[in-house]
Amino acid sequence: LYSPQCTFLTPIEKVHENPWFCVFNRGGHFTVENNQLQVLILPIVENNSVVMVRVRRPAIADNTLELPAGGVKMNESPAEAAQREFSEETGITIHGPNRFHLQAPLVLTSRDPCLAHIFQIDLTQKEFDGRSKHDDEILSVECFSFKEALKKIEKNELYFGFYIAVLTRFLLQSHQIMFAADIEKKEKANAQRFKY
Repeated sequence: LYSPQCTFLTPIEKVHENPWFCVFNRGGHFTVENNQLQVLILPIVENNSVVMVRVRRPAIADNTLELPAGGVKMNESPAEAAQREFSEETGITIHGPNRFHLQAPLVLTSRDPCLAHIFQIDLTQKEFDGRSKHDDEILSVECFSFKEALKKIEKNELYFGFYIAVLTRFLLQSHQIMFAADIEKKEKANAQRFKY
């Protein structure tokens, strides 16, 4: 899923190219494809908050809240790219890419046939608090409780659809897991109560 799935759409003609992406006409269907594989990182702190970066985006005249993300360099695995991008954008150094857990992909846009690699990393508060300098393109690194993050979505302070999708999917899955754990705990308590 991380490379074009539409190779059967022919002929293929490159319509535009720049350092970041290309536009292809694939048998009459136009696609916008990044020149590098993309990674996105969902940093979760102590299973109660999320780390986001505030990025200067002149094209939309805003400083937006985003999840750390970037491109995979030559001879770099997606997990290694996630580790590098995360460190560059947040100042949080993680030793080894094995803490970055690949998540199920999401479609960013129907015009992009290459899906981003989405990784989750679980952090301690100490790791977040101990961060160092981040990239100049990043204005700030911020940590929000899940409730605060949802409020930012509600108030349109976080409005990039892809980041909203990644975060809300995590929150929905986490809630279901916690809900299932609560049911199991209540069932055990009831079983103990009726034992006597």
